[in-house]
Amino acid sequence: MDQDILINIHSIIPFSRVNGPGNRLVIFFQGCDLKCQGCFNSGTHSFDNMNLYHPGDVFQRYLRQDIEGVTISGGEPFYQAIGLLSLLKLAKESYGLSTIVYTGLAYERLKKIREYRLCINFIDVLIDGRYEESKKETTLLARGSSNQKFYFFTNRYRQANLYMLSKEEILIGKDGTITKTGFSKVDF
Repeated sequence: MDQDILINIHSIIPFSRVNGPGNRLVIFFQGCDLKCQGCFNSGTHSFDNMNLYHPGDVFQRYLRQDIEGVTISGGEPFYQAIGLLSLLKLAKESYGLSTIVYTGLAYERLKKIREYRLCINFIDVLIDGRYEESKKETTLLARGSSNQKFYFFTNRYRQANLYMLSKEEILIGKDGTITKTGFSKVDF
């Protein structure tokens, strides 16, 4: 099944410590039409193909041994529900990883759509709600704005686990590539 599914991915960060508890593999889906004012990841909005991956290939290529979980953000991950489901199932069932998903869609809406509900079965923590620039999160809590809500679907984490060491991190790859991630804008 996995080899029939392609996910349109904006970017992947193989190691992060500010996108959820512990060491995390971070996957940014491509495609979003919510147009949240002040979105810090506007490069993910286009629905054009960026990087197409089979879900299993993401883990084979990027998963390190010291990773506790996967954090999925966007763009809007639920717009690629079949790929999201496949990725989440692999993370949980094949690799024993925790799963955190950020969505601009309201949880109440997600519950009404079968494909979205199936994804929820494989999520430890869901953070929902559109980013609101006027409500920018000022604590070290792992969310962009204070209106976003946490839903804990397993006992793996609680809100106290989602306070990060920092709001942002800058990563320098072996090839010299600089990647910035986290919950605030960083300008070079």
